[in-house]
Amino acid sequence: MDGRHMQIGEVAARTELSLRTIRHYEETGLVTPSARSQGGFRLYTETDVARLMVIRRMKPLGFTLDQMRDLLDAIDRLDAADPPRDDDRQVLLERVRAYEQDAARKIEELRVQLSRAEDFAATLGARLTGSGRP
Repeated sequence: MDGRHMQIGEVAARTELSLRTIRHYEETGLVTPSARSQGGFRLYTETDVARLMVIRRMKPLGFTLDQMRDLLDAIDRLDAADPPRDDDRQVLLERVRAYEQDAARKIEELRVQLSRAEDFAATLGARLTGSGRP
């Protein structure tokens, strides 16, 4: 990280999250601005942006705020300056692995839904062009 701070508007543009959503994630304890300006403006770092991107990627997969918090906690502990002991590290890695497996399962469910939606749209398209029957 280069130590550069960004205001919430730049973070919103980079993450494609609304200001309101970023503030909500702060209120729920998922992300905390790294600093505040003298005027009280939230200031974020690249690490904060990376954290928001994890949240943004989890949201469409249907993960709850508690699940997001749990995964971020595991990641934070794995990335801490004082690394966890080997047995604690293994437990944390298992937590991350469980989220990876859950994400893969949810992605497959979404692929099935997308395939069904595409079939439905094709059926409607065929109906409109007169080349198909229901």
